[in-house]
Amino acid sequence: QVQLVESGGGLVQAGGSLRLSCAASTSIFSINLVQWHRQAPGKQREWVATITSGGITNYADSVKGRFTISRDNAKNTVYLQMNALKPEDTAVYYCRALIGTKSYWGQGTQVTASS
Repeated sequence: QVQLVESGGGLVQAGGSLRLSCAASTSIFSINLVQWHRQAPGKQREWVATITSGGITNYADSVKGRFTISRDNAKNTVYLQMNALKPEDTAVYYCRALIGTKSYWGQGTQVTASS
C-alpha cells in the first residue's frame, strides 16, 4: 500500500505564495505520474497539474504561469509551488499517484487565499 502525505497548506493573503509537498512512501521512480487536484467548498474536485516519470509537466489553464510542479527524486517528494495566489485558489489540495493501473490519494491540505 502506497501512502501519500501532503503538507505546506495554510492561510495567505491574495498575491502571496505557498509550496505544497507530497511525500510518497515508495520510490518515486515506481510512480508513472503524480498529479495535484483541488476541491473548493460546494464544487467538484478538479485537476491542477501533472508531472510524469519522464518529467513532463502539464497545467490547468487557471493556474498556468502561476503554479509549478516539480519533484525531488532523492526525497520521493513532489512539490507544487503556488505564486500569485487568488481567492479562487482556496481549496483542499490533494496529490494523486498512478502506479500501473492503481491510483492513490493523499489526505489533502487546506489552502486559503484571503482577499
